Amino acid sequence: MLTDIEIARSIKMKNIADVAGEYGISADDLEMYGKYKAKLSEEYLKAHENGKKGKLVLVTAINPTPAGEGKTTTLVGLGQAFKEMGKNAVIALREPSLGPCFGVKGGAAGGGYAQVVPMDELNLHFTGDFHAITSANNLLAAMLDNHIQHGNLLGIDTSAIIHKRCIDMNDRVLRNIVVGLGNKTDGVVREDHFVISVASEIMAILCLSKDMDDLKERLSNIIVAYNFKGDPVFARDLRAVGAMAALLKDAIKPNIVQTLNHSLALVHGGPFANIAHGCNSIRATKIAMGMADIALTEAGFGADLGAEKFFDIKCRQAGFAPDCVVIVATVRAIKYNGGVAKEDLSNENLEALKKGIVNLEKHIENIKLFGVPVVVTLNNFISDTKAEIEFIREFCESRNCEFAISKVWEEGGKGGIELAQKVLYTLENKESKFIPLYPDDMGLEDKLYTIATKIYGAKNVTYSPAAKKALDRAKALGFDKFPVCVAKNQYSLSDDPKKLGRPQDFDINVREVYVNAGAGFVVAITGNIMTMPGLPKVPAAEAVDVDENGNIVGLF
Repeated sequence: MLTDIEIARSIKMKNIADVAGEYGISADDLEMYGKYKAKLSEEYLKAHENGKKGKLVLVTAINPTPAGEGKTTTLVGLGQAFKEMGKNAVIALREPSLGPCFGVKGGAAGGGYAQVVPMDELNLHFTGDFHAITSANNLLAAMLDNHIQHGNLLGIDTSAIIHKRCIDMNDRVLRNIVVGLGNKTDGVVREDHFVISVASEIMAILCLSKDMDDLKERLSNIIVAYNFKGDPVFARDLRAVGAMAALLKDAIKPNIVQTLNHSLALVHGGPFANIAHGCNSIRATKIAMGMADIALTEAGFGADLGAEKFFDIKCRQAGFAPDCVVIVATVRAIKYNGGVAKEDLSNENLEALKKGIVNLEKHIENIKLFGVPVVVTLNNFISDTKAEIEFIREFCESRNCEFAISKVWEEGGKGGIELAQKVLYTLENKESKFIPLYPDDMGLEDKLYTIATKIYGAKNVTYSPAAKKALDRAKALGFDKFPVCVAKNQYSLSDDPKKLGRPQDFDINVREVYVNAGAGFVVAITGNIMTMPGLPKVPAAEAVDVDENGNIVGLF
């Protein structure tokens, strides 16, 4: 059996200018990064971002399991299927992070015969957007410490510094560090922290900015610290905004690549959904809607995380109204939620399926809370039995959900035609009555309570003393109208990753709260979630190498 990277290399790519030309994008509209990657020019973006509005389809999933759900693979395959059918559709997805690529998860370019290419370049560096974001973030950190070193005219309280350094790598030893050691000229000694770049506020800002002016305004509103009076100190106070914007000048432009059947893919931005807002950029989604009849996008992890944040943060800020949601599930993942061990998932087990399907049920209910029609797709595995598939089909259809089998991993676009037909039927026959989960003027505690009880199924929300104090300060400073971005583990609807299925009678425990004033939301950290992941005992990086022909091997 061929690996993903072997499949990707077996299919000849087209020059990206030729792919773009099929979608009405001229060579003058592209800024080339070699033959197979390009950025859309600022001129093209300004001319087309507010053009026609294609239908918007979100692809999400049930809670992820070690068995794998294949959400990105399904999204890519769905885009390929529409091309096979002669439909004008474009996919818009996130850029992969080096952290999970070298850690546990691997890449994020799809899989099998449903991939975005060049997959090795996409997963490693791509067009340098993440490096630009990391550099802008760390420039601000350097200017902050430099200001303190040279007299601290802003009266910054070094025990109340909010802005953290970042790196696009899983590196647990950087979670909590001490800086400024050495001589007097080496800075002020203080505790500091790193987050992974995809959890940084600047990543969120890039993905939520409408244009350069909006980007600069958001950068200026970043709270870096509080002064001795308890007032916020902003990035603009450090006069850092112009230089940060210069580093992000190209990163704010969406990237285009191609799928294995040469359909267009926009790939831009990459915030994690378990510790950030989990959606690709507003600019990429808007331009996808502007150039295609159907724009297909994704939100990270399960519908309790990425989809909720897509609706309540991204759609709220961008003015989107999604027309349809696809929920990706697998027989294996449902059985895992029903208590079956990973090594036994290939065996038929209808009892476990009946027990675990409550996880899918909750995600269906969650999407319907937002008034958007649902299509459930089962990412097909060879071990799936007819009885298992029919049980899930009947379960979904009894809840007024369209249902389709997806075989895109094995068959590419042709294996996604059944799903594409169901999506088309939904777009043409079922009206979306989208509404966010909560209004802007609801209080922060009430927003958190609403998310926890309605989306996760919790009975209550508890706060650490530090979190409660931070919430009170956020309200006092006028940030209570912001939406809430909950950082929560992805494996469970609760904040305990071991509680699978549909947990009952649990609390959500908020241990930390801070304001991302530039991004425009309040972050609530729950349970034991980390904003800087660590590598596993055997990281995926151990298998990666460059062969004698200069090809990257061992990625997937």
